[in-house]
Amino acid sequence: MNEMVTIPKDEYLRLKAIEEDMSDLHSATQTLERIKAGTEELIPSAVIDRLLNGDAPLMVWREHRLLSQAELARQSGVNRIQIIDIEAGRKTGSVASLKKLATALQIDMDDLVVADDE
Repeated sequence: MNEMVTIPKDEYLRLKAIEEDMSDLHSATQTLERIKAGTEELIPSAVIDRLLNGDAPLMVWREHRLLSQAELARQSGVNRIQIIDIEAGRKTGSVASLKKLATALQIDMDDLVVADDE
């Protein structure tokens, strides 16, 4: 048989808030552990600001990694002219090219795709 407990709504809301706080603390602790272990990267706010302002993601990540277009081309195997065209917004790049670039930049391929606001 199920046992039931009745508590005042204010007490329920207080306990629910504590549960949410504990969940947040647990998530923060896990993130800090990943940062310590080197499996989580902190991204500077300047990088995020540039991405939010609409700068070309490939350029932002390339510059964040301190790579020239030529060096990124060498590391990824993607032609430098194609990198220039993607950064300038003239081309989007094939899935294969974006995968190679993302791997070289140590990011997810989704981080290179420009969100369509339509």
